[in-house]
Formats: sequence, C-alpha cells, structure tokens
Amino acid sequence: MIQGSNILGYERPLVIRISFATCIVVTVCLPLLGLITCVSISSLFHFEDATGTHCQVPNYLPSISASISLSPECHIWRFCIGLHSAPRLLVAFTYFRFYKTRFAARSSESTLSCLNLAFSISENLGLLLLTYVSSNETYFVHKEGFVLFIVSSLIYMLITCRLWRSIKKYSLSPGDVKSHHWKVRVLLLNVCFCAFAGFFYWKHNMYCESGSYTFFALFEYLVVFSNMAFHLTAVWDFKSREVVVISSFEDKDF
Repeated sequence: MIQGSNILGYERPLVIRISFATCIVVTVCLPLLGLITCVSISSLFHFEDATGTHCQVPNYLPSISASISLSPECHIWRFCIGLHSAPRLLVAFTYFRFYKTRFAARSSESTLSCLNLAFSISENLGLLLLTYVSSNETYFVHKEGFVLFIVSSLIYMLITCRLWRSIKKYSLSPGDVKSHHWKVRVLLLNVCFCAFAGFFYWKHNMYCESGSYTFFALFEYLVVFSNMAFHLTAVWDFKSREVVVISSFEDKDF
C-alpha cells in the first residue's frame, strides 16, 4: 500500500507498506524459482555436461553445483541469490530483535539469539560464496562455501528450534505452537536428507556405481527445499507485521 498527498503545495512523506509475510514469501521464492529454472535448463539443454562425473557412469539428474556452473544457468542463479540476500538479512535481524525482546530477562536464550543471528549471516555468506564461485572456476572455494552453508544452516535451524521451544512453553498462542512443531519436523527432514546426500556422494566417489550420483542430486534438491521450507515458517511468526518505507520530500519554495 502506498500513501502520500500534496496539500496546498506541501508534500507529505511517501509511505509504502508491504506485508512482512509477503516479503518472506518473495525472498524464499527467488532461489526456489532460480533453482527449478537452472535444473530444468541443464536437464534439457546441457544434460551430458551437467550429469557427467569422473566416474563416467550413467547419471540421470544434474547436481545443483553442476547446474549453476553452466551458462546461462549461472547468471540466472546469481541474479536470484543476489536479489534475495538483502531481504534475507532483514529477516535475520528482525528475528534477532524479536528474540531479544522476548528473552530480555533470560541470559541463556539471549546468548542463543546472538548465535542464531551469527549462523544466519554465516549461512547467507556461504550461499553467496558457493553461488559466485562456481565449481568450474575454483572447486575448493566452492566446496568450502557449500560446507559453510550446510553447517551454518543446520546449526541455525537447531538453535531456532531451541528458542521456539522456550517460546511455546510460555505462549498461549496456537500459532507459536504450530510454528515450533513445523520447524522441528522440517529440521529432522533436513538432517535426514543431508545424511542420505552425503552417503550417496561417498558411495559414488568410492564405488562409481551407476545411479548413486543421481540419488545424491535428488537428496541435494531435498536438502535445499527443506531449508527453504524452514525459512518459510517465518510467515507464521511475523504474519501481522509490515515493512514500512518512508520517503521524505524537501520543502520547495515557489
């Protein structure tokens, strides 16, 4: 919603109000649509390049790293991730202020709030690193960015579930209970998907079995999708909040 008017030559500030839930949905949908687009293009037009590995065995799905390292896929992915990074940091700092207000008198949860913010920023930095340094350019840096993203993501989700367990304990709101339950469920799914992805990646590199890399790619997708689902639960946490942008005008002499 946009508000503003001009009364007797005096321009009131332009006020733009956006639902915070809408901001969260758009932030999550940007990498989601980018990933689906990149994997689709890789599968349709660059199948051999995207599924080929050192084992030289048949594979049927491209990994995320392979998909986002080709062109034009890399440009699409970088655009989506770059565009979503600032709103994602906004969500991270909004959560931090929310936790600090909620746990002002509790030192342990207050400390966890700081750690939660740190790992949220670290997760975002890892995502940016693996995005803008492709596996074709500098594999070691890309790999470290991926590890930073996964580790930070898991710790962030774990701390978040711990904080929301405390919130649920003292809250009468059904929305808080619902948010905590879904956060825990998605975290458990994410851990399982990470374990399966790691297992099939190890199996592919160790035995070069046909199809192992395909299962790795499939579970890699599920890791990312569950990560997005976890971040999407913020819609329930901030459904009544708004992002307000105010633009002031300088006085004009006529």
